[in-house]
Amino acid sequence: MMATPSLSTWETAKMANDLTRRISLLRKHLNLEISGSLTNLPETGVEEAMSLHLRPTSASNAQAKEEENLSSGLDISLAFPQATPSSTFPQSVSDYYQIDDLLTSEERALRARVREVSEKEIAPIIAKYWERAEFPFEIVPSLAKLKIAGGTIKGYGCPGLSVVGSALAMAEIARVDASCSTFMMVHTCLAMLTIAMCGSEEQKEKYLPSLARLDTISCWALTEPDYGSDASSLGTTATKVKGGWLLNGQKRWIGNSTFADVCVVFARNAETNEINGFIVKKGASGFSVKKIENKIGLRIVQNGDIVLRGFFVPDEDRLTGMNSFKDTAKVLAVSRIVVAWQPIGISMGVYDICHRYLQERKQFGVPLASFQLCQEKLVRMLGNIQAMMLIGWRLCKLYEAGKMTPGQASLGKAWTTLRARETVALGRELLGGNGILADFLVAKAFCDLEPIYTYEGTYDVNSLVTGREVTGIASFKAPKRRSAL
Repeated sequence: MMATPSLSTWETAKMANDLTRRISLLRKHLNLEISGSLTNLPETGVEEAMSLHLRPTSASNAQAKEEENLSSGLDISLAFPQATPSSTFPQSVSDYYQIDDLLTSEERALRARVREVSEKEIAPIIAKYWERAEFPFEIVPSLAKLKIAGGTIKGYGCPGLSVVGSALAMAEIARVDASCSTFMMVHTCLAMLTIAMCGSEEQKEKYLPSLARLDTISCWALTEPDYGSDASSLGTTATKVKGGWLLNGQKRWIGNSTFADVCVVFARNAETNEINGFIVKKGASGFSVKKIENKIGLRIVQNGDIVLRGFFVPDEDRLTGMNSFKDTAKVLAVSRIVVAWQPIGISMGVYDICHRYLQERKQFGVPLASFQLCQEKLVRMLGNIQAMMLIGWRLCKLYEAGKMTPGQASLGKAWTTLRARETVALGRELLGGNGILADFLVAKAFCDLEPIYTYEGTYDVNSLVTGREVTGIASFKAPKRRSAL
């Protein structure tokens, strides 16, 4: 008798999404009520989750048909015949200063491959997933074929891209959808990079090849309910026991955590009081995850709250090169470069949509592009993008030359997110009423940019990192209380 092949956590989660969608269609077309839940599918198993009960609803078929007609509304192409939705993505027209000339032939070829997949496979489906706050597992095989997971890591099945190439890849995905870019960034530039920079040779050989193929998915657990910007003050503890470590604590805002197979967890060593890193394989007792609901941005990213209660990690899965927060900061310095390119990609996509929209959409008998105010806003967006791209490119080159400082990385991330905020807001104005519809990208990008403005260091904290570097004065610690007079 053949054994049933095991499924990875993300493959099981994909089945849960597919089952939920099919059941929803059954309910809609057969007029049925459904009792049961797929919420705990990864834990309970597919068979148990499928034991749902269907029964006829009390509403008549005529009522159901009327409700369906009312809910369907106009197709977007009928509602706005002059404007093409972002499901058909426009040509890229934002490289006004020909920054393309600064790229190598390999980097240009990589960007073209990622752009094609993003435009043809992500753009047509992504608005619906964003609305439902679900992850599009169907695109994972296409992302795997691009061979960008692992980014700059060399060997172990990873592509060994240049820093510019890795940043460009994330920016091109963000141009179409910021959530999918964040999924890849967490997997590649945080979790995989931590294993590559701080793991033993055995750990790299064990985990990186599968992660590079996207056969397994990773997440990265640093932030806690009580510690966000003050990440070095972690409360999660790691206590040494025979053969391994016991982890106790909580993590919050952990992207990919609801379906990831591997989680890189940071905890405070109970003996040394230093920050250590651990590779956690999900599924064992003492590790639980709950999805964070009701987000207004990056809705596709599956952020979760993680609770660790006496979770045992064997000695072989402690990251041997992670011995203090300084080691964590080395990973963050690299990932901050890539995060600085996400707002660039988002702004490029918004500009491309607006550029097409202003020429298609007519008011007062002429295209919106013929109005002076519209042209001025479009040009301001374009100027922002040129400056952002030059900052991003230079940041990559400084890192490759071994010259980049933490302050430079922080300024890059802070400044590009600030300029992107202005750029996307201008785009929302240009699209008028359509600027609040996810179908035209800008509203979705407007919301998605807000968490990016905050994660990997808020604008304020990154500014203070740079401020410390240029003044020589640290301003992070709260000032001492003055004594009463």
